[in-house]
Amino acid sequence: MQFEDFWYVVALSQELKPNAVLSRTVLGEWLAIFRGDNGEAVALQDRCLHRNSRLSRGNVRQGMLSCPYHGWVYDKQGKVVSVPSEGDDHFNPLIEQIDIGSEECTTKAYRHKRCAKKYETREQEGYVYVRLAANPSEEFQPFSMPYYGKPGWETVRVINHFQNTVINCAENFIDIPHTVSVHPGIFRTSRKQKLEMTVERKNGAVLVKYQKETNNLGWYARFLNPKKNEIKHTDSFYMPNVTSVEYNMGNRRRLFITSQSIPETEDSTLVYTDVTFNYGIWNKIARPFVRWTAQKIIRQDIEALAIQGEAIKKYGTQFANTPADTIHVFVESIFNQIARKKDPRILPNRSVRVSFWV
Repeated sequence: MQFEDFWYVVALSQELKPNAVLSRTVLGEWLAIFRGDNGEAVALQDRCLHRNSRLSRGNVRQGMLSCPYHGWVYDKQGKVVSVPSEGDDHFNPLIEQIDIGSEECTTKAYRHKRCAKKYETREQEGYVYVRLAANPSEEFQPFSMPYYGKPGWETVRVINHFQNTVINCAENFIDIPHTVSVHPGIFRTSRKQKLEMTVERKNGAVLVKYQKETNNLGWYARFLNPKKNEIKHTDSFYMPNVTSVEYNMGNRRRLFITSQSIPETEDSTLVYTDVTFNYGIWNKIARPFVRWTAQKIIRQDIEALAIQGEAIKKYGTQFANTPADTIHVFVESIFNQIARKKDPRILPNRSVRVSFWV
């Protein structure tokens, strides 16, 4: 198993207009994303075969992508269908044999098979996905976003860049202790309140259930949980890059925060976050408040993770863990297993009960 076996978000479906080309990076690979003549998403390596220009700087016309440098045109399969400097000769029968020992290429030698590297794509729930592995170890599916597009539910979708690794981003999104320091008042306030959690690692996932949590939810606590009932709060991590947080505060008071962290480079992560909620008659009214609050919290996390990233670059990743960091230890064990090209699902199932204070 390897990270390339999985599907990664590269765009919102609505971003990928018929005549648009988007530049994306996944696991260090440069991609040019556009729609072919059949309307389906296409992902090519962002490199023209001719003189190595960037295809993502080119233009799309009638589902064909042209290089900005010399105008070579690629179709939805990545095949070169036009080379302006060759005129009509480009469409003569292709010649496979090339004299690689010759100092000078002949005219015929230029007419070998030309096809850019192409990656599989898929569209699901308003996202465009790419998979880098041509022959994955297993046919994984893109993560199914909770209640997306379901009657009675609203989704606010935001996109943010983090200067840190996928693993540190994912851990941040399911980490309660940092919220009182990074998001005081907005999300939580330090009350020295004792909480309990059960952390379970199984089948390539980390599942967390919290107990004794009531209304320490920041600005909207009175609206979200006016009766101060115990909240059903769960956090989840799914290999290799998805986190999902659920707050269930009763009828018409339910919220999911689901993030897909896309590894661009070793220290750059693009995060697509869905905040999906069911507040009953308040759904439409709540949308702008949900978006504003979510983005404000995420901006604070961006700053915190950028600071962490700077220290990691200088001092490495020697962490001093506490019982409250059991989530992180389990997540890292899954991530590290894939990095070693092994299947995390063979790790032994473990369940730990932890008390901590916020």
